[in-house]
Amino acid sequence: MADVVLGIETSCDETSAAVLVVEGGRPELASLVILSQDIHKVFGGVVPELASRAHLTALSPVIKRALAEAGLPLSAIDAVAVTAGPGLIGSLIVGVSYAKALASVGNRRLIGVHHLEGHVFAPTLDDPFLEPPFVALIVSGGHTLLLDVPKWGCYKVLGETRDDAAGEAFDKVASMLGLGYPGGPEVERLAAHGEDRFRFPRPMIDRGFDFSFSGLKTAVLYAVRESRDLEADKADLATSFQAAAFDVLTSKTRAAAQQTGYPTVVLGGGVACSQTLAASMAERLAGAARVAVARPRLNTDNAAMIARAGWFHLQQGHSDDMYLDASARMQWPGLVRPAPSSSVESF
Repeated sequence: MADVVLGIETSCDETSAAVLVVEGGRPELASLVILSQDIHKVFGGVVPELASRAHLTALSPVIKRALAEAGLPLSAIDAVAVTAGPGLIGSLIVGVSYAKALASVGNRRLIGVHHLEGHVFAPTLDDPFLEPPFVALIVSGGHTLLLDVPKWGCYKVLGETRDDAAGEAFDKVASMLGLGYPGGPEVERLAAHGEDRFRFPRPMIDRGFDFSFSGLKTAVLYAVRESRDLEADKADLATSFQAAAFDVLTSKTRAAAQQTGYPTVVLGGGVACSQTLAASMAERLAGAARVAVARPRLNTDNAAMIARAGWFHLQQGHSDDMYLDASARMQWPGLVRPAPSSSVESF
């Protein structure tokens, strides 16, 4: 079992490295460095080729900075955990290739980690005593996933989006309103000054555990087009959209907690950085379950969560060899999906 794990995350547009030190059987985060690629703000979204090139330039100094902040030399690293997927294939290849080189040169153990599993483990970095069973809601720019987690390493899909991810919907609505990228923080800031007077639809709110945000996004588009004074309506549009999206997310999560009877709900992913969502979830689940959510820095794409998930798999005796490959649609080890008749596609 590794005592010091170096985590590497390059799945999208954040270059990140972290050092996890295990003492007394419990992992402690020694350092975390995240370098965001601001160039994508110019284009209103991530440009894959630019992201890959930026990772190539930034990864080595980011890792050196993480080691320096941890006060450890590279020789102290026992294992390397790296995001192997899903994500942008070019970006993933940069991280995986670097991780394999470090593992090979230093005779270190190597473990490829599924990005979304990292998000499930993220709250344990703030709450080391967090343990399953729990319901997990992972909401990000690319995914909206509701899980039954009876134990670590076992994830049963209760529901997921049938079209747009929640984070993607926030980005598109932000673009409609002339806000910046990424859209989530911009919409939340504006929504703090508005009222929920548009009462947008709550798609599929009472229909199982799957999600759909394309119709909600279209409703906002029509409202924007019909507005006679968009500048005056912006705050109310943002408030109304955010209220509808969060109503769906919290309602389905509460229903999942009630069905499973679990006392805890884990909230993770980039959208979980929203203090409004965390507060809404806690309010909706009051008396039913507690909400475990990591601080915002650990909910963005970061290497700390990858190191933590990697350490779990190393504990279980799992590791990868030099044939580890990046995969844009990596299968999630331990993920159990509903029957094929549900027509839910794999990652």
